[in-house]
Amino acid sequence: MTGSTASDRFTLTRRLPADHLADALRADVLKGLTGRPKTLPPKWFYDGRGSELFEEITRLPEYYPTRAEHEILQRRSGEIAAASGARTLAELGSGSSRKTRLLLDAFTALGTLTCYAPLDVSEDALAEAGRALTADYPGLTVTAAVTDYEVDLTLPGGAPRLVAFLGGTLGNLDAAGRRAFYAALRPQLRPGDALLLGVDLVKEPDVLVPAYDDARGVTAEFNKNVLRVLNRGLDARFDPDAFDHRALWNAAEERIEMRLRSRFAQTVPVSALDLTVEFERGEELRTEISVKFRREPLTAELAHGGFATRHWWTDEGGRFAVLMAEPAG
Repeated sequence: MTGSTASDRFTLTRRLPADHLADALRADVLKGLTGRPKTLPPKWFYDGRGSELFEEITRLPEYYPTRAEHEILQRRSGEIAAASGARTLAELGSGSSRKTRLLLDAFTALGTLTCYAPLDVSEDALAEAGRALTADYPGLTVTAAVTDYEVDLTLPGGAPRLVAFLGGTLGNLDAAGRRAFYAALRPQLRPGDALLLGVDLVKEPDVLVPAYDDARGVTAEFNKNVLRVLNRGLDARFDPDAFDHRALWNAAEERIEMRLRSRFAQTVPVSALDLTVEFERGEELRTEISVKFRREPLTAELAHGGFATRHWWTDEGGRFAVLMAEPAG
């Protein structure tokens, strides 16, 4: 009998309408630029150029989260695989799936995993990762879905499942957004399933702020690139040089905030929305929040959302945590 080929073991399903991203951009920008204060969701950073810049950021000496999470996964993936015993690994916002290989290696050694199910808005990233992973893991089926987990959190079958949400992305959600995330995910999980979260931890501002405002200015370029996304996608007329990058520690909310500060009073047309946006001199547009967590409040928050935290791993420096939680009740 002939064995299956890599292409036989990779499927990609498009769950988003063709115009979803364009409609979402219009809705987010209209809401965000007419609000007080002005805001944009961080997901619009990641066009092709933005993704390249973020990859560069992860290699900067100031940006510790990627290295810290990698350290944990490198040391603890075997424990994670054994604790979950999953047949299906589903990953939200999977991107290139590079860090996931540490988990896949551990599951391969354990022999339980049969399916990897990445969910992401980028079809290109999913296709590239799917082809590579099915070639490198002969026993693995990859069932990718082009979707936005903020509006469609439908998970594949194949229990028991481990749902991975890594990279500190949970911190891009405020308290209400996290409650909504738990409320959407919890009903889909069954006994034996588990959630694997990567979260950045509270630490001194002199460590946190440089991670978002590096000496080379890569993060500043990354932040300003969102204006180019708006120019291209909405026929806007933002001048990135008319804004300064800012990263600050909001101690009350225990989060980093990235902002763009207008250098002078200016008017910016956004033609696709028939909108004109007024900026005062010094007015700021918030482009990202990155909440930093403490163990006890986070485990309490998860418990309120229906999850019992069973395992908590940190890097040696205690900068970042990966935790595993199970559906409770």
